[in-house]
Amino acid sequence: MLETQGLCHDFGGLQVLSHVHLQVKEGERHAIIGPNGAGKTTLFNIITGTYRPRKGKILFRGKDITGARPHALTRQGMGRSFQILSTLPRLTAFQNLRLAILSKRGVRFNLVRSVDRMKSIQEETEEVLRQIRLEEERDIPAAYLSHGKHRSLEVGLALATDPDLVMLDEPTSGMSRDETHHAVELIRSLTEGKTMVIIEHDMDVVFSLADRITVLHHGEVLACGTPQQIRDNPAVRDAYLGDLER
Repeated sequence: MLETQGLCHDFGGLQVLSHVHLQVKEGERHAIIGPNGAGKTTLFNIITGTYRPRKGKILFRGKDITGARPHALTRQGMGRSFQILSTLPRLTAFQNLRLAILSKRGVRFNLVRSVDRMKSIQEETEEVLRQIRLEEERDIPAAYLSHGKHRSLEVGLALATDPDLVMLDEPTSGMSRDETHHAVELIRSLTEGKTMVIIEHDMDVVFSLADRITVLHHGEVLACGTPQQIRDNPAVRDAYLGDLER
């Protein structure tokens, strides 16, 4: 589904990624982990079109998408959430999701005023609200949602375009333990049968969701394997997991 070949990137001469090779199989949930500064978010932003890599290629379903802009990737079947909340704060939960669905269908923004007459879009938006369990918050502006519910809306936005590949950037960041448990169950149910790439700092979340894990360290791939293989890898424990488990 997704492959990177020899990705390299730097900021002002500071090397952030060095020859990163990544393969994500269709239908798997793949986590990217590593210490702060390992290059996780840079890799994520390159894959999703925010940055163009200095070197290397990105293949999505075998097609070279290197340098493609985010809106083009969305049309090709890639949906993403953001580490920093990216909803439109003055719009309600319903309106935020409706805009994502309008984008998927290629309906121009200046037609929003007439969208209430478009029954199928209304019904699809209501269904996504139900899936992310925000029916009761339907008419609340995004700015007034609790942090956990705001994150749920973020996941809903990533999934509203019905992507083949779901990219989630720290979806449980800032959540309480109860909110995190709810988010994990939500992500698990909503990504059933889909391909997912997730960056996440909470190892309980990673090990409960991921089929495979890639570990970045100093901008390079340190290891890739099943959750158990990553747990048992001495180099990974020395570089990252050991500190977390102390």
